[in-house]
Amino acid sequence: MLDSALLWDWASFAMRWFHIVTAIAWIGSSFYFIALDLGLRKVAHLPPGAAGEEWQVHGGGFYHIQKYLVAPERMPEHLTWFKWESYSTWLSGAGMLILVYWHRADLFLIDPAKVDLAPWQGMAISAGSLTIGWVVYDLACRSKLGHYPVAFMGLLLAALAAMAWGYTQVFTDRAAFLHLGAYTATIMTANVFLVIIPNQKIVVADLKAGRTPNPDYGRIAKLRSTHNNYLTLPVLFFMLSNHYPLSFAGHYNWGIATLVFLMGITIRHWFNSRHARKGAPYWTIPATILLFLACVWLSTLRDPVPEDEAAALPLSPTAARFAQAPGFEEVAEIVTANCAMCHAPEPGWEGFATAPRGLLLDTPEAVARAAEQVYIFAGLTDAMPPGAANFMEPAARAAIRDWFRAAEHPALAQN
Repeated sequence: MLDSALLWDWASFAMRWFHIVTAIAWIGSSFYFIALDLGLRKVAHLPPGAAGEEWQVHGGGFYHIQKYLVAPERMPEHLTWFKWESYSTWLSGAGMLILVYWHRADLFLIDPAKVDLAPWQGMAISAGSLTIGWVVYDLACRSKLGHYPVAFMGLLLAALAAMAWGYTQVFTDRAAFLHLGAYTATIMTANVFLVIIPNQKIVVADLKAGRTPNPDYGRIAKLRSTHNNYLTLPVLFFMLSNHYPLSFAGHYNWGIATLVFLMGITIRHWFNSRHARKGAPYWTIPATILLFLACVWLSTLRDPVPEDEAAALPLSPTAARFAQAPGFEEVAEIVTANCAMCHAPEPGWEGFATAPRGLLLDTPEAVARAAEQVYIFAGLTDAMPPGAANFMEPAARAAIRDWFRAAEHPALAQN
């Protein structure tokens, strides 16, 4: 039966795969060019305007690369642009945001225990924060602050910490980390789309017209590229964080996010220094380890919502529909009996410090809120419970399927 939940889950999977492919292409080219730029050597007999050169070997051949700080004396016949890797990554990420967090805003985006929002309000905050956040960042870059890169990075870190705190006060913990990654990725792609590429096109147009390009365009593009370089690794962390609730579901998750940005700086500083042949800044290794251990420590400072308060939270209209569907009481008993050992505020299964993916299934209300996940993981497939914990009978899985479909298609259930 090709129902909407099944098709939507496959669509999310396809978009996630596309997002990973494009992210690999973008991050790979970004890291390569940063390493290339830092490794350029100033040698004799360089062409006029060339800042340095690099010889590289790969794939059985040798490459001779020269970089011009502004532009060569004349336009080459063939010019390769690196931009679609960035654009495709952002567009596929936006697709993921819509498919997962906007489509099921009442389940994955909104947390009534924090702010009781309607789905459209949550989506408006989601889109608005990404847009307004970019505008504020861009204006700051264009101000005099843009001439002081180190001070600007410090202010940018403070702004990202504030965004992390703000997101965790409004959205579900999982959505908060996703949006922090989306905001950071929006800065990076907008830098490419609205600043770096347009500046390069101006330089190309000047060359074609026989004018001398303004070197300030290169300085501006360099500043934005540097920001992108240091923000890349935190974005990857936030992309993966939804699989690890210890990172996003704690009381001080915004603090963990801030430390992740700092780790992005220390890790990239190590590689940047090595690529620039400035030696190995060994201090970054213990600094990164200490920052990571601080993240681990912050994850232990938990302030869980008491079970009676969690059960008292109002159900969203979608969750209420599943709670009222025929067969819900039987399914709630099946799920709590088979899944609550792991999916509880304090898991009873050895080896779990928190509920996998932060998903709670210890009360009937929790089962109703996670109806689609229960249906896909335990009804349509045998993914859950896993391995040695799997004692769920086929009849129980059939009951889950019947209940979910009755809620999704009440007219069919009555016939």
